[in-house]
Amino acid sequence: MPIYFRSHPVSEPFTFDSIGNHWAQEPTSRTHGYPHYHYLQTEKGCGNIIIQGKKYILNEGEGVLTAPCVRHSYYAQGPDWITLFATFTGTLESSLDMILGKRQVIFTEKDQGARIAALISDSVEKFKQTPADAESLSVDCYRLLMNFVDGVSTRELLNDPLYQRYVEPVIKVIETDYSLELTAQHLCGLVYITPQYLSRLFVRFLGCSVYEYLTVYRMNKSKEFLLTYPQMEVQEIAHRVGFPDSSHFIAMFKKRMGMTPLEFRKLS
Repeated sequence: MPIYFRSHPVSEPFTFDSIGNHWAQEPTSRTHGYPHYHYLQTEKGCGNIIIQGKKYILNEGEGVLTAPCVRHSYYAQGPDWITLFATFTGTLESSLDMILGKRQVIFTEKDQGARIAALISDSVEKFKQTPADAESLSVDCYRLLMNFVDGVSTRELLNDPLYQRYVEPVIKVIETDYSLELTAQHLCGLVYITPQYLSRLFVRFLGCSVYEYLTVYRMNKSKEFLLTYPQMEVQEIAHRVGFPDSSHFIAMFKKRMGMTPLEFRKLS
């Protein structure tokens, strides 16, 4: 039942505060929530989780990410409940709410769970090394967080016909074609509604306009490139995430992150 806690000062943009797998989960109650973003997933058995008074079931391979300070509790449904988990911190921890679409709760299904379990397993192995590779773990942490962004879904959204008909198709186009020139006019034309109505739907379901979602997605992808490809020029990264003008990209990045892309890269 390995569990590891961060043993060094926070100096990376994102990193694990704690992580573990193959854990025999005991009943837990947090009336004031957890201080960091907290992810819990069932490896074996079944568990019940109550979030702000609503009860959910986590079957094998299913998980849930909760935002800081969200009241929750959980306990096993049956004799054995084996889980994996991770909590997140970093110098840019305050930006996680925007990266994750300002959602307080994100559920993951089995396909996402399989990817997340593999990432956590790899990271646990790195924690076993002494000293642990902080830079590599930071990249792992960011990749795990991007899994929530790329495949984010909730049961409520999946069951809403407006989300399914208008918002989800546009999100898929953004996630696939973010490097291309995408305008609100083009995106709303894909689902045959006006830009104003599409923006209202995005605000309703995601808490931001379609332009904001596109911009945040591009910014997140640019940070992934900056961390994963340290030799890649900023101009090339700008082009890869849909900014033909690198000056505009740098200005936008600094406006949102409070630092330039190169300054962000030096943090890793």
